[in-house]
Amino acid sequence: MNLYLIRHAIAEEESSTGEDSQRALTDKGAKKMRQIAKGLRTLGVEFDLILTSPYTRARQTAEILSDVFKIKKGIAISEHLSPAGTPDLLLAEINEKYTVDSLAIVGHEPYLSALVGLLVAGGSSVDITFKKGGVCRLSTDDLHHSRKATLEWLLTPGVLVEIAEQ
Repeated sequence: MNLYLIRHAIAEEESSTGEDSQRALTDKGAKKMRQIAKGLRTLGVEFDLILTSPYTRARQTAEILSDVFKIKKGIAISEHLSPAGTPDLLLAEINEKYTVDSLAIVGHEPYLSALVGLLVAGGSSVDITFKKGGVCRLSTDDLHHSRKATLEWLLTPGVLVEIAEQ
């Protein structure tokens, strides 16, 4: 299975309601995410399903990915991907509900780095820089019996935009 961990794109500093969960993507963030998605498509990336945090900025990022990739099964929302979520519960949910070869996971920092640490280093802290719109590809044979994954690559938004413009 390929897991693509994707940090949400650039969002507003504050929402009109003052609630962090309601912060939306900026116009610049949405435009850049569209370019990032095109860069991923140029690399030959494919998703069977997009699993996203319920927060507005993550859902909007997932919607852009779904549009660019024309995802058939669409988008699923997981409460376990909210900033206060638990990676172990997310993995249990994935194992229970989804049988896919390629899964996009849209979320937040420092959650995504913790998830990489859990999957790649058995829960040890992994010091990575996950920029807004950044994408990390992990591969694993099976999340049911082992939580070991291989870090294939981590690309910055700038690199993905450059790939899209080639």
